[in-house]
Amino acid sequence: MSDTGGFRIAVLISGSGTNLQAIIDAVQTGRIAAHVDRVISNRPDAGGLERAAAAGIATEVIDHRDFERREAYDQALADRLEAARPDLIVLAGFMRILGAAFVARFTGRLINIHPSLLPAYRGLHTHERAIAAGERQHGCSVHYVIPELDAGPVIAQAAVPIHPDDDAARLARRVQAMEHVLYPQVVGWIADGRVQLGDGGVRHDGRIPPHPPCLTPTAATPG
Repeated sequence: MSDTGGFRIAVLISGSGTNLQAIIDAVQTGRIAAHVDRVISNRPDAGGLERAAAAGIATEVIDHRDFERREAYDQALADRLEAARPDLIVLAGFMRILGAAFVARFTGRLINIHPSLLPAYRGLHTHERAIAAGERQHGCSVHYVIPELDAGPVIAQAAVPIHPDDDAARLARRVQAMEHVLYPQVVGWIADGRVQLGDGGVRHDGRIPPHPPCLTPTAATPG
């Protein structure tokens, strides 16, 4: 899967790599017209490295524990990415907060998925917080990364209902299932040139919609 032509994707991970797997599957079935050029982890024990290797994707570990300063880690990671020349950098469970200099270096090429319907519930423990607040729906959002945490322009979202008997674990499983639908969809749009970050916001097919597209569990296309 690692060749020199076409749209190139680098994926950054820290854990098991289920969103990475969803993207790999979408590439292999032709739903994403691109290739995953490499997977980089900050943890040598990340399960996603095995997923990447099984798919023939180059893997690297840049262990944050080898760096005394956060800025030094960011610099090493940024330099490695620049050498790889990705068209898109996908954060898929990458459990590091990236500094402003790193983000500025890759503006418009750096995306993340967050387990809430942003701008609601930025940060951690989103499922618990949504249940405690009595919300009727929850979900996930894919957004461009900016220095402010979970505050970048939203590209698209996916919503799931919150049931009266839900706990955080049950709700998290439902949200994650939609992440595996939404993230490959958005990566495919970007690879096809249908989505760009431009002046004024995120452009979908050349225009800025009033609201980000939102998938639901029964929807085949954004609505």
